Amino acid sequence: MLGILSLSIILIQCTKDNINAPNIQRAVVNPDSTVYSSFYDTVIIEKADPNAPRTNDYIISTGVQSIVKTNCSSPACHGDKVKPLLTNYEQIMTMVTPGNPEGSKLYQLVTTSDVNKAMPPINYGVDLSITEKTKIYNWIRHGASQKPGLIDFKPAAMAVLSVGCASASCHNQATTGGEWARRLHVAVSPGDTVNFLYTEPGGRVRNYSQLKDPKLTQVWTAYKDSIRKFYLDTVANASFRPVKTFASPNTSQSVRGPLNNYDDILLDIMHPKGVRSNSSVVYTDPNGKRYYARGDQYNTASLFLWYLDSTLQSANLRTKVWGTNAGGSMAYDDGGLTPSEVAIVKSWYFADPNIPDAWKYGLDGSGIFRYKATGHIIKK
Repeated sequence: MLGILSLSIILIQCTKDNINAPNIQRAVVNPDSTVYSSFYDTVIIEKADPNAPRTNDYIISTGVQSIVKTNCSSPACHGDKVKPLLTNYEQIMTMVTPGNPEGSKLYQLVTTSDVNKAMPPINYGVDLSITEKTKIYNWIRHGASQKPGLIDFKPAAMAVLSVGCASASCHNQATTGGEWARRLHVAVSPGDTVNFLYTEPGGRVRNYSQLKDPKLTQVWTAYKDSIRKFYLDTVANASFRPVKTFASPNTSQSVRGPLNNYDDILLDIMHPKGVRSNSSVVYTDPNGKRYYARGDQYNTASLFLWYLDSTLQSANLRTKVWGTNAGGSMAYDDGGLTPSEVAIVKSWYFADPNIPDAWKYGLDGSGIFRYKATGHIIKK
């Protein structure tokens, strides 16, 4: 009993006199802006199936309310005995300045290294994790809303796609460019490429070629420019029809469309890879030059979101015919995304104004995505 009393005195003295304060570091340096943050733990996305919300319609992640409840609002503290109370949104907002984490009392208290101000108190022997503090930071930074929106979904979705799917052996610019160089689609010097071996989960070893900068940036930028110009007017800009393909008809090697950044992702959505880079020749000009890009980018049901969400079917934008094949390959077979990550990407997809409505709801707005289980069509 005497030992416990002595320890308590030391801890209390620490909070009063800042003993050992130089050793306490509670600040978060450069909070990760891609960490998804919401107020509540469970969010049902806006485009969820109203008849029977499916797994990929829920975003489940520890929210700010739960973080505060676990660390601050127990019955003995800010849940009942200590003011201010911090049990609900309205109460927590009394300590928040939306858009300004550094100016918000809540964030100041959970990150300060001043032992006389820190919350939870230093003598409790607990502290929020870096992730928990980052979630509070991002939530406040994005406006401290009860309901997440585009500003919350977009950074997290970009991280899911660019980090989760753009590995060296997957949706990667350098690997795509390296395969084009291997098949003589682009002229390169010996120093422009590098090879690496990748062992797949089943034990198969594959040799990948990657294109290096500055050649990589030159090639990939020129490719994207040509794609956009060609589909802007396929007749007037016929000479910009790309000859490159992502598949490898003559070998077992294949590469996927790059998703390294936001611009890559938008390209993949609005100019689907299967259209702009068919696996076989679709056009040969009078001079015998062979092209792999189809002339109608809307004549496809192989849509970006269909690849991500196994609960959805997609329709051909041009013919309006619904596909029957199972989707979700990019989530489960490819990037290994969780249902919550799929829901985050889906929420961003329908909220982003840079994605034209044609790729969300079809050319006439009748819908191009429907839930397989119920037949519910997603409309604006």
